[in-house]
This record gives sequence, C-alpha cells and structure tokens, in this order.
Amino acid sequence: MTGTLVILRHGQSEWNLKNLFTGWHDVALTDKGAEEATAAGVTMADAGLRFDTSHTSLQTRAVITQNLALDAMGQAWLPVERNWRLNERHYGALQGLDKKETTELHGADQVHAWRRGYATPPPPVPLDSPEHPINDPRYAHLPPDVLPASECLEDVVDRVLPYWYDRIAPQLMAGLDVLVTAHGNSLRALLKHLENVSDNDIADVNIPTGAPRQYRFDDHLGVVSASYLGDADAVAAAAAAVAAQAGTA
Repeated sequence: MTGTLVILRHGQSEWNLKNLFTGWHDVALTDKGAEEATAAGVTMADAGLRFDTSHTSLQTRAVITQNLALDAMGQAWLPVERNWRLNERHYGALQGLDKKETTELHGADQVHAWRRGYATPPPPVPLDSPEHPINDPRYAHLPPDVLPASECLEDVVDRVLPYWYDRIAPQLMAGLDVLVTAHGNSLRALLKHLENVSDNDIADVNIPTGAPRQYRFDDHLGVVSASYLGDADAVAAAAAAVAAQAGTA
C-alpha cells in the first residue's frame, strides 16, 4: 500500500501579518503563527496520523512550523529533509512591498497577474540585490544559474516536481507516511500536479496557513481523496482571507 501525504503551509509569518510580499525573504513566525503550527500538530495527532519521514524548505518559517507541529505530535525526532525546491515562489522586485499598496500603484489586473497568473513573473531583482538568493549563504552550494531572480507559478511547478518525483513519491510508493511543510505557492504547485488543476483554475486555489491537507493514493499514486483536516468553516474562512490580501479578489 502507498503511504499517506500531508501538506502543511507554515503558520502566519511576520510579513504575512504586515501583508507584504515575502517570497524567498526569510522571516520568523508571529506568535499567532507559532500557535497555528502547534494547533496543526494537535489536529494531525487527533486524526490518528503518525509520520515516517518529512520534508521542508530552507526557509525559517517552514522549518519552525514543522518543528512545532511535530513536537505537538510527540514526533520531534522525525527524520527531515530540507530542500530549496520547496521554497516559496520568488516574488522578484515585489518582495518587501505591501500587497494592497502595490495594487493601488499598478492596478488590480496587473497585480493579480503577478500574484495569481500561472505564467506571469513579477519584475526580477538584480544580481547585487540582497533579495537575490545568490547573495544568501544557504544557497552557496547551488549553481548560480539555478537561483531565481523572479518566478511565476509555472517556474515553481518546474522546480518542485523533480523533488516530488525523486524524493517524496518514492517514499510514498514504499508505504511511508510523509509530511511536507512548505509555502503557499510551492504547495499550490504540488497540489496542481496531484489534483490535475488547470493553469487557469489554479489562480483560484488559496492554501491557508496552518491547515493540514491530507492525501490518500491508489497503488499508482493517483489521488483517491484530498481534504483539509480540522474545522471546515475555519479553513474556508482562512483561505478566503488569503485570496483577499492584495485587494484584487
């Protein structure tokens, strides 16, 4: 039998609270974000879940979220792999800007295309920008030409899927139960693949912070079921709040 997969977006970060485009910028969780992470662990434990292995990005908000969730499950010891391919989408020159102010400046259509359009990346940052990952020591082991200056969701799909096929899918095929803690867009990229969401429809998919989504598969890794754990009304309200952040919905 194939294993079970749970994807978990990190808890609220400091820049989520400020409504800023975050991307690859590394920020901490807020107190609320830490509470969301712990609550996610309790929710998964209450659902009877136990994991065999886990994955995160290289970004602090995802790493700490997973640590807190697993601690709440009594699984702080769980093996973890961290990889840049699970990082958030790089928002290019938008990183650090207020989402609603950016909408007022550039217009709702343009910001919606940058934020939710499948193939429209924001303007890139220059190589000497502190927002370019080439200047971050955690990526020093990677070839410079693989590091993005800006990404659209299509770009994120292209970098997430090799990690899915090479690392996560084989573990599920071996019967392991797997937790992946990452970000709104890297998880949207994975969800798009798993649930066969079209390029157009993925624009309307919003993943709330701290809400575990569970997948069960057939023997060929076809999705048999996919659903959020916990209070359905609370999850729906949180997803609607994500959609409204830029004032373009």
